[in-house]
Amino acid sequence: MKCHLLVHEGLLQMSKAKTVDLTSGPILKTLAELALPIMISSMLGTAYSIMDMAWIGLLGAKAVAGVGVGGMYVWLSQGLVSLSRMGGQVNTAQACGRKDYDQARSYAAGSLQLTALSGILFAAVCVIFIQPLLGFFNLTDAETYTAARSYTLITGGLILFSYLNLTLTGLSTAQGDSRTPLLANFIGLAGNMILDPLLILGIGPFPRLEVAGAAIATVSSQILVFVVMVLRIRHSRLEPNVLQHLNLLSVFPKEYYKHIFRIGFPTAIQGSIYCFISMVLTRMVSGYGAAAIATQRVGGQIESVSWNTADGFASALNAFIAQNYGARKKGRIRKGYSLSFRVLTIWGLFVTAAFVFLPEPIARLFFHEREALDTAVNYLVIIGFSEVFMSIELMTVGALSGLGRTRLSSVISVILTGSRIPLALILTHAGMGLNGIWWALTISSIVKGIVFTLTFRHISRRLPEERSYSNPRK
Repeated sequence: MKCHLLVHEGLLQMSKAKTVDLTSGPILKTLAELALPIMISSMLGTAYSIMDMAWIGLLGAKAVAGVGVGGMYVWLSQGLVSLSRMGGQVNTAQACGRKDYDQARSYAAGSLQLTALSGILFAAVCVIFIQPLLGFFNLTDAETYTAARSYTLITGGLILFSYLNLTLTGLSTAQGDSRTPLLANFIGLAGNMILDPLLILGIGPFPRLEVAGAAIATVSSQILVFVVMVLRIRHSRLEPNVLQHLNLLSVFPKEYYKHIFRIGFPTAIQGSIYCFISMVLTRMVSGYGAAAIATQRVGGQIESVSWNTADGFASALNAFIAQNYGARKKGRIRKGYSLSFRVLTIWGLFVTAAFVFLPEPIARLFFHEREALDTAVNYLVIIGFSEVFMSIELMTVGALSGLGRTRLSSVISVILTGSRIPLALILTHAGMGLNGIWWALTISSIVKGIVFTLTFRHISRRLPEERSYSNPRK
């Protein structure tokens, strides 16, 4: 670990340059400059989880299932941190679009304060209430339960660094800097690649820690990412850089926190409800055995190659639209969305083709037992048909959030995602069994992609050319 902290100073410093101005210049080039590092960074984040699952897969389906269950609460935590991350990102980006950098710094500092507080509280809940949290899934296998407990205690108990990384990534993106998160995540991935086999399998002088080793490797890598991001920001020569010289101990006017809550709270509720719905579905899946649970969680990690990339592009589009909304540039907003729509459609079709036509080679990377392999193949084929629509959904949610319409996005998402539970019940009882749950996921994703697209097009046509903004400092 220490060797990775000794990063050459040249990597931590940027050449003197301005942050990417998202309110001027060629739209496709501007989006690409911001989106590509974010998408690569998201891919690296996906690689974390996939790599963990690949190594854990060597321990068997029960270990994979345990990590999958424990990972549900890590996922839940990411939904909760959306309050400070999204609220901070959107408000900071809009302030940058108005060239009000003092206000942007205040939003950034307030966002980090709320992030730290929520991270500490979530960690306490994970440690104190570990038994009832895992009891929700009704795990009957002792090995699966032990694995889930170890993974949840370590990753949930030390969730603070993951929280801070997510918020710092959002704030960096808000000011047009997507290279800092990319560098940090690349170094973190390198650390994870080294630590996973050493701690999971116990290579050389390292003890064989199995699932606990995977959790320790993940947390250690998150700490490494945080250290690199802080050093990079501190030594940055970007002008302006709203993340430098933040007064994190200051108490800002309540209007700042109110505006962060206004934007971020609906997103946090949406993410939390979305995760809870998935937890209910996981409980339904658990009735089909450990192999089914493992398939759902690993299948989700495989699919994250698609949705993390789409989410990365959505983050770029969010900052782009937020800045242009702050600058009152309606035409750039609509054109930026249109170009993004085309890019994500092509990407979604590529993923669909891979899942539908190459499911078994993909599944063999993670499963070595015949039952689990067959279940995973069915999952990938069925879920593959939704990838285009899911990519468009995530991109559009990012676009709507950039306009400050997080409440509307949350209402639509909660209603349509919630339909998965009754739809899954209907399809499973109609004789489709476990595949009925997979089809419920696919059908709802297709509907969400269509509805969100129509919603954005309707709202974008009604955007005013001019808009006045209130200043929380006044």
